[in-house]
Amino acid sequence: MRIAVVGTGYVGLVSGACFSDFGHDVVCVDKDAGKIEALERGVMPIFEPGLDQLVARNVAGGRLSFTMDLAAAVDGAEAIFIAVGTPSRRGDGHADLSYVFSAAQEIAAALTGPAVIVTKSTVPVGTGDEVERIVRETAPGKQAWVVSNPEFLREGAAIEDFKRPDRIVVGTEDPRAIEMMREVYRSLYLNKAPLLFTSRRTAEIIKYAANAFLATKITFINEIADLCETVGGDVQDVARGIGLDGRIGAKFLHAGPGYGGSCFPKDTLALLKTAEDYQTPLHIVEAVVKVNDARKRAMGRKVIRALGEEPRGKTVALLGLTFKPNTDDMRDAPSIAIVQALEDAGVKVRGYDPEGAEQARPLMPNVELCTSPYEAVRGADAVALVTEWDVLRALDLKRIAQAMAAPVLVDLRNIYPPEEVEAAGLAWHGLGKPARPARVQLKLAETLRSEAR
Repeated sequence: MRIAVVGTGYVGLVSGACFSDFGHDVVCVDKDAGKIEALERGVMPIFEPGLDQLVARNVAGGRLSFTMDLAAAVDGAEAIFIAVGTPSRRGDGHADLSYVFSAAQEIAAALTGPAVIVTKSTVPVGTGDEVERIVRETAPGKQAWVVSNPEFLREGAAIEDFKRPDRIVVGTEDPRAIEMMREVYRSLYLNKAPLLFTSRRTAEIIKYAANAFLATKITFINEIADLCETVGGDVQDVARGIGLDGRIGAKFLHAGPGYGGSCFPKDTLALLKTAEDYQTPLHIVEAVVKVNDARKRAMGRKVIRALGEEPRGKTVALLGLTFKPNTDDMRDAPSIAIVQALEDAGVKVRGYDPEGAEQARPLMPNVELCTSPYEAVRGADAVALVTEWDVLRALDLKRIAQAMAAPVLVDLRNIYPPEEVEAAGLAWHGLGKPARPARVQLKLAETLRSEAR
């Protein structure tokens, strides 16, 4: 099957590469000449584990190519996916659909035969209706069916999610479009991946409802963590205790510094704007957005408190800057709000991230970016673990303690057991448990540093 994918961002590039790996003939289109030139050289615009190899394999196999010529890509394509960005519109939080509508118009003008035009971008309910109107006005008489096919890809695990999905949601009630979409996902359908066919508007709502629900689970356990700290409970045991209930499930019940990334922040805001437009309040989602924003700022204050009575002039090492591991995505990362709070308090900040340093640099111009966690903690008055990268899960805590000016660890992901942290000579400040002072005093830590030198 010949497929065109308009947009080579995160969703478009992963989708196009995976479709080509299914055996389809795929052309990915983008207006960014630099991005297309880089992709033709095998240079990925994003960090996603395994993506470079997947792209290289299918380019070499002649199934995947890149171009700036949309008309050439659409010519003869049986399925055309719109995978352009829908960022939050400045001022009101609504999804900016200008790229989607522009792509729809260009696609319609370039159609040469029957095709499904598939909205892969995350769009508010009713967007497909407008895309269909644009196609009908631009290309009257041509056979084209507008379909919604939302993505459910986790950054850092996108290829696995695409190839082994929990479900594939397809929004169309047209029998011809249904058959064409079955052919697109034929490889997955044979592997029993559930294909859920709904109305177009229902599919659009499913995407936003899924992200809002996951954001709600994250925010809920973060508030429970605050309660545990106050009354002396253990949030990790609470999460296990409720997660074993099949009606609740264990996923997304890990206390942390708040959600970020390219999806949850903008999608919850867009859902609220849609609810407002239709005068159907979503009070739970509204509370989730408000609590999560406050959570990120509160994490900055938590680190400041761990520095003691006079934080000004002290140094904090932040380990992990991206919003989650296995991505270089800094969009709405909690680290941004934490850095702002620290700098407002007069604290100097060093940072380390395995993949996100270049993306973090313009967002954190005053942060000294280091090439290793041990470089970042040298002489620091506290270290804060912000993102749970694998490389940060197995740190030499004794080495960390010896390198620091004051042995204080603020674990915002509860990676390390407090007892292990204490044994290394560090004071432990985590989430959902009472803080524990260092068992090894500063004087001893100073002695250890001297011996290390």
